[in-house]
Amino acid sequence: MSGSAPASAWHHANGAGSRKPNRVDRLGRQRVALAMAGFCLLFGVLAIRLVVLGASGGDTDDNGRHFVLAASQARPDIVDRNGETLATDIKTAALFAEPRYVIDPDEATELIVSVLPELDRGRLRRILSTDAKFAYIKREITPRQQQAIHKLGIPGIGFRVENRRFYPGGPVASHVLGTVNIDNRGIAGMEKHIDEAFLNDLQAAGFAGDHALKPVPVSLDLRVQHVVRDELSKAMERYQAIAGVGIVLDVNTGEVLGMSSVPDYDSNNRDELLDPNRLNRAAVGVYEMGSTFKAFTVAMALNSGIAKVTDSFDATHALRVGGFSIDDFHGKRRWLTVPEVFIYSSNIGAARMALAVGTEGQHDFFEQLGLLDTLNTELPETGAPIIPKMPWAKVTTITMAFGHGMSVSPLQTAAAGAALVNGGFYVSPTFRPRAIETAATLARPVLTAETSDTMRKLFRLNVMKGSGRRAEVEGYGVGGKTGTAEKVENGRYVSDKRRNAFLAAFPMDAPKYLVLVVIDEPKPEAPGRGATAGSNAAPTTGNIIRRIAPMLGVEPKAVDPTEEPALALASAR
Repeated sequence: MSGSAPASAWHHANGAGSRKPNRVDRLGRQRVALAMAGFCLLFGVLAIRLVVLGASGGDTDDNGRHFVLAASQARPDIVDRNGETLATDIKTAALFAEPRYVIDPDEATELIVSVLPELDRGRLRRILSTDAKFAYIKREITPRQQQAIHKLGIPGIGFRVENRRFYPGGPVASHVLGTVNIDNRGIAGMEKHIDEAFLNDLQAAGFAGDHALKPVPVSLDLRVQHVVRDELSKAMERYQAIAGVGIVLDVNTGEVLGMSSVPDYDSNNRDELLDPNRLNRAAVGVYEMGSTFKAFTVAMALNSGIAKVTDSFDATHALRVGGFSIDDFHGKRRWLTVPEVFIYSSNIGAARMALAVGTEGQHDFFEQLGLLDTLNTELPETGAPIIPKMPWAKVTTITMAFGHGMSVSPLQTAAAGAALVNGGFYVSPTFRPRAIETAATLARPVLTAETSDTMRKLFRLNVMKGSGRRAEVEGYGVGGKTGTAEKVENGRYVSDKRRNAFLAAFPMDAPKYLVLVVIDEPKPEAPGRGATAGSNAAPTTGNIIRRIAPMLGVEPKAVDPTEEPALALASAR
């Protein structure tokens, strides 16, 4: 008996037996659980409050007035197709006040205005005299201004770091890039597109931090963009023009490598965006494009089978339609072959081609080329074409054949022109990089390969022997079509005000790039010289091609003095 008691005690002490938890243990566990639940509830309330504050982006003072507290949002860099920075964020200071901590509003107002004299004294004094928790005084101040105000040591005045958009090239690509508002949100161009495409959603979800955003590439080549803008600026000065447009387009992918409209604006100065003289004439402006449309009319006639390249059209006299007289600028007063209609830019010949195809055929063909609908690109700003209501009258069909009676944007014209020379496929233009495989899935056939080949030869012939001679660049096989359109004022065409254009592509044996130049109201370069497109838009196009072709890797070819497109001109009578 004496040996069994210790064994039983060891067995009980080492848990071989069991006991029920007493009341003290149960109460302790309940208190721990209750404390944990309390902490979870507290943190949940704090999290909800933070979300509400983040969503509201602000706070209110004791009187319910609202003041912005959220700093400007970060944005991704925008880079060109080669990775060159076109737009980026920089850090800047914003001056703010906590009015309830400002001791002497009058003194504080005078001190601040001594550094920032552009501020409204009365408004600033009213802000500083409230009991508000927060109010901006001025955003985007310079480091020097920040340092000067800091030295004043005014109670209730502080600074916060914000993101500010910076465009290293200033105005170089402004109409494509657009700009942002003071809160760093896109209000025009690709900046606005980026917001609408994905950035607004990322910011709302809290995933748009300074280091979380990958650069956004655009289709522009900064080198090409600089050349286009530079040559347009020179042309405006040389020809005393009021405006100019230049577009460089990859004819196979639809990528816009360069697009400039001058006068332009500096994206760093958003106030210039409001100047109506600085609008984006390339994509927003819609104009009668004049004789460049004869290229579409000839292609339409050939593709429909109504005409063959060897056919001729009667241009011996003016065409009379319903009281209107359609005549040629420099009439040959004879029958013209299709190539002659093209290189002599015959209104009469183009009109007879359009009549032969018919109004419905013309409508359908223009629609296939994207000329009757508003162009859809990444740019939010785009001009709607001005098209006569159907059914079109006979005179409407005639005038549209040579680019009058309907207005489209230069970018629409460029996209349609690319389809004439790239094998016959319409590819919608884009401001984002696009692979050739992707473009192939989007391409819409509008011409036969045979018609496109003929159009390439006609374009080349016009530079060799027609109105586009001054666009020639040795070794690059430039082809193109001129267009000189009289402007309309008070419902009438004005003979001394023109909008000239040259629609070109190179190299014409296998076109890669299209170039369109438009010059608004050019004057003669010198007394006694003309002011038609062949005198200004054509040489400006040639200057652009001469500079960008080497950049784009287009190798010049040796000049063949016997080069002649396989199209016979009718002998002069």
